[in-house]
Amino acid sequence: MSKDKKSKAPKQAIGVDIGGTGIKAALVDVRSGELLSDRIKLPTPDGGEPEAIAQVVVELVGRLDDERTTPVGVTFPAIVRHGRTLSAANVSKRWIDFEAEAFFEQHLGRPIHFVNDADAAGIAEDHWGAAKDVDGLVILTTLGTGIGGALIYKGVLVPNAELGHLELDGHDAESRASNRARESEGLSYEEWATRLQRYYAHLEFIFSPDLFVVGGGVSKSSDKFLPLLDLKTPIVPATLRNNAGIMGAAALAVGL
Repeated sequence: MSKDKKSKAPKQAIGVDIGGTGIKAALVDVRSGELLSDRIKLPTPDGGEPEAIAQVVVELVGRLDDERTTPVGVTFPAIVRHGRTLSAANVSKRWIDFEAEAFFEQHLGRPIHFVNDADAAGIAEDHWGAAKDVDGLVILTTLGTGIGGALIYKGVLVPNAELGHLELDGHDAESRASNRARESEGLSYEEWATRLQRYYAHLEFIFSPDLFVVGGGVSKSSDKFLPLLDLKTPIVPATLRNNAGIMGAAALAVGL
């Protein structure tokens, strides 16, 4: 975005982060990334059906902006292409091949920016978090139920990098190296690090990034596994935690 456009852009936006168990929202200062409101959260409705989720989003956004004038960004745990969700993780299968952006715009009564959740987190970490001073290719991975991924090159998002579905040793990488795999198989951090080494070395060979950022809840324990990895690329934990999706969605809502 040019300096002139930045000066005219809205200074705040609402970020909404939809997950399989909870939906979070806050008002964000898009210049600094600071949350201007408390982060509010409601449970994701059982079954994760479109209408039920939309009602929760409308309620959260209404609490933050009853005049319907503030830009809104919404994240979702799916591949998002031109506003359409092409997959569904921990929500109803009705979201597959669903015109989600238009659906939320209709319910909210305003245009929105609709984006994959890992992509939003990647933008936030690039703007205000662990990658804010890196001028080059940043790869964010979220180690959780699966492995989410985001590619950010010089501040520009390359969307829908399904890095958890790269094939490794005949398997989807996330089936072997996600945090769920660690927990379900009872792996020690040392055993898990062996799998992570294989995964990140593969990413490093393919993309030659300038920085890896590792998110997901397990990043709070990054000192137990990141030092065990031997890579040429620096690899660091994400710093924005549960606010990353909200902040990234807000930033994208105003075109940052």
